Amino acid sequence: MKKNLILLIALIGLSACNTVAGVGEDVTGGARTVQGWFRG
Repeated sequence: MKKNLILLIALIGLSACNTVAGVGEDVTGGARTVQGWFRG
């Protein structure tokens, strides 16, 4: 039971990291788009 709980916590932690990384990539992509607009 304890092993399953630790595994569940680890999986939730990894999924949260992937979500944050995805948001970071989206923000970076948006920033590059805006830079492109200003550079012409």
